[in-house]
Amino acid sequence: MSKIIVISSSVRTGKKSNRVALFLANYINEQKLAEAEIVDLEDYQFPVFSERLSYLDEPPQNLLDFSKKIEDADGIIIVSPEYNGGYPASLKNAIDVLLKQWKRKPVAISTVSAGPFAGMNLITSLQFILWKIGAWTVPAMFPVASVDKSFDEDGKPADEEDVHKRAASFIGELMWCITAKQKMQ
Repeated sequence: MSKIIVISSSVRTGKKSNRVALFLANYINEQKLAEAEIVDLEDYQFPVFSERLSYLDEPPQNLLDFSKKIEDADGIIIVSPEYNGGYPASLKNAIDVLLKQWKRKPVAISTVSAGPFAGMNLITSLQFILWKIGAWTVPAMFPVASVDKSFDEDGKPADEEDVHKRAASFIGELMWCITAKQKMQ
């Protein structure tokens, strides 16, 4: 069974995007599409990027653990809130500290906002940096507007039928990319 890491990228107090990460991981596991695990960047508390992992003489254990999770994953979903038109520094930091671990890795993006635009302002800049480091970004997206109204604290969607339909399409694209990559190896 394929392994998918769902990155909850916000480290902000009272973050709401984690609701979407919970939903996606639960959906994948409940539908038995793959084995999904949430990787919450708040749990890692990485220092500000100063050098790539491969150049560190004595990398911290949490960075080695994070690197292994990314490397071992067949696919990744990044759940990112929009902060001032962009993605959080915690996410940029976590992406930049690795390089080879992202190469040809299927990555799907879910954007989240408290307002009506679903975090769409951050998508092109996030896709660009992922392309730049060689990740394989999946064309499907999972935008979530008004996250407070769309998902509760446990990741349960307000409109379950619509959200499940969108999730099936989003995860389906990621699974297609994972399968295509596995056939090429």
